[in-house]
Amino acid sequence: MREDTSPLLLEDGLGTTAGAVVAATAGESLSIPSASDAGTGAAKKRIKKKTKEGSSTSTSGRKKSGEDGVKKKRKKRKESAEGERERLIKYGSLLLLVAQMVGLVLLMRYTRTRKGGDMYLASTAVFVMEVMKFIICLCVIFYQSGSTLAGLMGELRRDVIESPGEVLKLCVPSLLYTIQNNLLYLALTNLDAATYQVLYQLKILTTALFSAAMLQRRFSALKWLSLVILTVGVAIVQTSGSGDAHHAAEAEDKSARMRFVGLVAVLCATCTSGFSGVYFEKILKGSSTGLWMRNIQMGLPSIIIAYITVYVEDSKTVAERGFFSGYTSMVWTVVTVQAVGGLIVAVVVKYADNVLKVFAASFSIVVSSIISAFIFDFRPNLQFLLGTALVMTSTVMYGRPEKKRRKKAVLPMTMTVERGSSGARKSSLVM
Repeated sequence: MREDTSPLLLEDGLGTTAGAVVAATAGESLSIPSASDAGTGAAKKRIKKKTKEGSSTSTSGRKKSGEDGVKKKRKKRKESAEGERERLIKYGSLLLLVAQMVGLVLLMRYTRTRKGGDMYLASTAVFVMEVMKFIICLCVIFYQSGSTLAGLMGELRRDVIESPGEVLKLCVPSLLYTIQNNLLYLALTNLDAATYQVLYQLKILTTALFSAAMLQRRFSALKWLSLVILTVGVAIVQTSGSGDAHHAAEAEDKSARMRFVGLVAVLCATCTSGFSGVYFEKILKGSSTGLWMRNIQMGLPSIIIAYITVYVEDSKTVAERGFFSGYTSMVWTVVTVQAVGGLIVAVVVKYADNVLKVFAASFSIVVSSIISAFIFDFRPNLQFLLGTALVMTSTVMYGRPEKKRRKKAVLPMTMTVERGSSGARKSSLVM
């Protein structure tokens, strides 16, 4: 019998060709895949597909968690950098505040007590300082308006020329600030720097009194106690008789008279400072005008008032010696520090909290006393140290933030209506 080697095409039960080529030889059995075998293969394929999908899902999950970890690390690094930046600004503000408070007072005292040459006029120094402040504010507004002359003129037209009422409102603090600056020169001509720093803390008292009267602001018992301690400390310092080499060189009667004149000048300066600050705060409430434009609005009448003051007080001296008589490089430094320092402090206070400002004021008293001992031969006695300690303690007490009282929660009242056994309605209030 001859062997058949021709291909055999088989069809499954569904009528489709299986396409299997079988070499049927004698003695060999023919193997045909069954329906159960096909189902098992499809199931294996599905399991394999699901396994791949599961592995890809876990891989994407690990990838996502890794990305979340990277984002968290970046967020932590960003928060850490912002924290370092805030600390840098905070302590930089402290140094800047102390430098401005101490530097201006010491430089002013030095220029007002130097020997030899003509003494410069305080009224002209105040005028030059106001002009400098005005120019600085104009430069800032110029930058904020896009560094264009048209933008600057538009700002000035809207907030100055077309708002004469706002400028007139600021004539009051402009006049008072001009008087205050002239009084500070008079005070530092007659008082040493350390005593002046202590006495000038009375501006806390005057500001509090004007705030209570004009703004109806209420203070706690602790703040009123701190104001009493402040007053006592200032009185002790004033009667201590401490002074520097300039006072020691004068006769006792003249030295006492100089301290009295300095005290009166400081008291008047603290009153003008307190009233001007509270009045300025009252005007600024509800106003959308920026700080720099407010300084320009106040600078215009300040320049005019300062110029009038020069020719009312010192017209004869100016005619004889000239407007800038007695001006040295140190005097120009004083004027510049006073002009720039006030604007810098206004910006710094934005970043400094109240505790930091209080610490800066207290620290400036200590630094002024130490530097005055070396430069001006200042010798404080025990009474001065006691009064200074009281003033610093009161300053810290006043600047301490108050705890807000929590209001008791009021439960809502509801009315319940019940029916008794007799059918009568009963109502009751439930808290």
